[in-house]
Amino acid sequence: MKFGGIWRKAGAWAAASALASGAAWANPQPWQLNLTSGVTDTSRQVYGLHMLAFWVCVGIGVVVFGAMIVAMVRFRKSKGAVAETWSHNTKLELVWTVIPVLILISLAWPATRTMIRMTDTSGADMTVKITAYQWKWRYDYVDYQGKPVNRVGFISKLDSENDRVRQLGSGLDPWSLKSADGFDDYLLNVDHPLVLPAGVKVRFVITADDVIHAWWVPQLGWKQDAIPGIVNSQWTQIDEPGIYRGQCAELCGQDHGFMPIVVKAVPKAEFEQWLTAQEAASAVDQAAHTAQTNVPTPAGRG
Repeated sequence: MKFGGIWRKAGAWAAASALASGAAWANPQPWQLNLTSGVTDTSRQVYGLHMLAFWVCVGIGVVVFGAMIVAMVRFRKSKGAVAETWSHNTKLELVWTVIPVLILISLAWPATRTMIRMTDTSGADMTVKITAYQWKWRYDYVDYQGKPVNRVGFISKLDSENDRVRQLGSGLDPWSLKSADGFDDYLLNVDHPLVLPAGVKVRFVITADDVIHAWWVPQLGWKQDAIPGIVNSQWTQIDEPGIYRGQCAELCGQDHGFMPIVVKAVPKAEFEQWLTAQEAASAVDQAAHTAQTNVPTPAGRG
C-alpha cells in the first residue's frame, strides 16, 4: 500500500471517530483513536474532561503555531525585516502569565470535583472484594442491599480456548475467536465473568496476594492498583446491561498480557436470581464438605 493510501485510511478513521461524538463503545475497536465515553456517570465525566483539555490544547496550538507561521512569513529576513531592540513588555508578560493560570484553574476545578466524587464509596448497595494473583482475579461478593452474601466467590482467568490458542506453536488462528455478538475476544475472554447488577452502586475493595496489579475496565472510567498488604476502594454504577472488557494494567510478570477482565452487567432482577442460585449452590457444597469431614473413622483405623 502506498503512503498516500495509508494516510487517507487513517484520516477516514479519525473523521469517523470525531463524528461518533462520544458514543459508548462497549469494547475496544480497531483504530479507536479516542477515549470511550463509557457506561457510567464517572466515565462520561472523565471523557468530558478529556475533551475539554483536548480542545483547550487545540486552541493553544492554533494560537501559538499560527503566530509562529505569521512571524516566519511576514517578518522574514528576505523581506527586509529588522529585529526589534526592546527587551520586554511588562503588560504583555502579565497577559501571557495570567491567561495560562486561568486556563489551568478552569481545568483543575472540574477535574478535582470529579476525582473527589470518584473516591466517595458511601451509599453503596453492594460490596465486591477483588484479589489479584499471578495471573488471575478472585471475586468475592461481600454484601448486597445491606445483607451479607453467603460464600459466593470464584476465580476468573483466561478461558481455556484463548489459553490454547495463545500457546506458541499451536497453529490456531486468533482471529477465529469471537464472542456471541461477533466481537474479536482473543485474550479478552474469561471462564467466569464478574456479574453485576445494572443501576446499582457497587463498592469494590481491591488488593493483591503477590505483586502489584491494576484492575481496569475502560468503560467504567477508572483504574485501581491492587497492592499486596493494602486495600484500595473504588465504586461504579453501570447504567446499561452488557459485557465490558478490560485487562490488568500493571506489569506483573510473564503472563501479564493474559490476565483479562470481563464484567457482565445484567438487570437487577436477573442478578438477584443469579445471586440466589449461587448462594444455594455454595450452601450445598458447604454441607457436603461438612458431612465428608464428619464421617466417623471405622474402628481399628486411624
